[in-house]
Amino acid sequence: METIRNFDQLVSHLSQLGQRKKVAVVCASDDSTQYAVARALKEGFIEAIFVGCREEIEHKPEFQEMSAYVSYVDAADRDEAAQKAVALVREGKADVLMKGLINTDNLLHAVLNKEHGILPKGQVLTHITAACIPGYPKMLFFTDAAVIPYPTQEQRVEQVKYVAGLCRSFGIAEPKISLIHCSEKVGGKFFPFTEGYIDIINSGKRGDFGPCVIDGPLDLKTSCCKESLVKKGIDSPLEGEADALVFPDIEAGNVFYKTITLFCGAETAGVLAGTMAPVVLPSRSDSKICKFCSLALAAINS
Repeated sequence: METIRNFDQLVSHLSQLGQRKKVAVVCASDDSTQYAVARALKEGFIEAIFVGCREEIEHKPEFQEMSAYVSYVDAADRDEAAQKAVALVREGKADVLMKGLINTDNLLHAVLNKEHGILPKGQVLTHITAACIPGYPKMLFFTDAAVIPYPTQEQRVEQVKYVAGLCRSFGIAEPKISLIHCSEKVGGKFFPFTEGYIDIINSGKRGDFGPCVIDGPLDLKTSCCKESLVKKGIDSPLEGEADALVFPDIEAGNVFYKTITLFCGAETAGVLAGTMAPVVLPSRSDSKICKFCSLALAAINS
């Protein structure tokens, strides 16, 4: 497949596939979630299973028009809606889980339930963002801006594995992945996690993550700007053209996310990875377009 370089191309690709992924939407009583789901229905890449809040949805023309691809599951309250939606994923009746107007904690309680949840034992829950940033010639993926505060070496390994797989689903045959730090030097005394970068790079060379190129530590500019790389005299196989960034902690990832959206006008989408199916878990401040793009991101990754 050709490499997908922006969200318009992603939606076009999904529409042309002619495959509708089943999305369990929890409490879609807010306008932005309804917009995202209605647009995805019209674009032809999802079926919607609305769990809870039926009375707020079923009378709306945009869903009546697509009734062949819409179904409802009743729930007494939001917690029951979360539990029923998660059960649909566990039973193989839904390919994607999407958060509507429900507290994140309530939904994650159902997702992470040890007996009935959808995080398999041994898997790591993490968050991946896809971004289209003005001035950068391709999509940029990064992890983790929302879930893991300070990743252990084992968690970071899983982050690399997940982001590499997501990149390949966008047609990036050999994604270039940068392990981010504030400099290009391993600093075990103050930044012990950078010592683990060497093991991850060696794992990448052995093919443990599939086809990909991994390097680090690199700062943001040497990861994404060839001119900066040359000026610093650094020889990196990424060549200043990173497809994905793995941040050292949630603080760095979250600040980067907020910076590119606030000051750069970046378009973003995000999903939770590691679960039995992708989870669209938008924040309250995310736009309706962001939620739609996140739904598309989940669909290509399911």
